[in-house]
Amino acid sequence: MATKKKKNLPRVGILMGSDSDFTTMEEASKVLEQFGVNHEILVSSAHRSPERTRDYVNGAKKRGIRVFIAGAGGAAHLAGVIAAESTLPVIGVPITSVLQGLDSLLSTAQMPGGIPVATMAIGKAGAKNAGLLAVQILAIEDNDLAKQLLKYKKDQAKQVERKSKNLKTPYGESSSS
Repeated sequence: MATKKKKNLPRVGILMGSDSDFTTMEEASKVLEQFGVNHEILVSSAHRSPERTRDYVNGAKKRGIRVFIAGAGGAAHLAGVIAAESTLPVIGVPITSVLQGLDSLLSTAQMPGGIPVATMAIGKAGAKNAGLLAVQILAIEDNDLAKQLLKYKKDQAKQVERKSKNLKTPYGESSSS
């Protein structure tokens, strides 16, 4: 019975500095839903609500959280604050901002030694990859997730083959006469 309870607990915490970040961070949520991974979504700012962030992070492990995904724009300190407060893996997603997300990327990637944050690409592709990386981390100890990931990767390869067949020049044939 305890195992069923554990399966219903959220395993990933998605945090973002503002509700306007949800259009980006929703991509991580979609991936987690695709793999059947329960997760929580929270708006919590490293600067405007540091106590809320700290309280959430410090209680997360007891609630079942095993991985954090943090998205923030501008100064983008959220992922680093989470990493400073927790021993769980933290995946940072830089959000597009005034400087097209470059400021967010550098803020997220340039953590001081001892405060690791896995940093994804800027924007929606980064959020999607953050969801996939969270699934990969969880799949280390979850054979069902590992099988789903393998199928996902095989399906991606099949999609590439299908797209290639739609080209006028098949692989291995010359396009010139």
